[in-house]
Amino acid sequence: MEIVHVGFGNILSADRILVIASTNSAPIKRLIQEGKNKGIVIDLTNGRKTKSLLILDSGHLVLSALAPKTLINRLSKNEKR
Repeated sequence: MEIVHVGFGNILSADRILVIASTNSAPIKRLIQEGKNKGIVIDLTNGRKTKSLLILDSGHLVLSALAPKTLINRLSKNEKR
């Protein structure tokens, strides 16, 4: 099982991540708000600004304070191992 560090000691299974998106756009912000209303958001920002949204294969939405580019770099380093 490959894992990826998503900030502040939080780790996710890399195999479960379907999408990594920036939170700058209105549609992504709406998706996050709808997810909060449904109770499917997992906030791993530790109170910091949300910079990326990870959508898991379970349908859960994970909020991270790391930029999407940082997460992609970490995932690609895992694949090279």
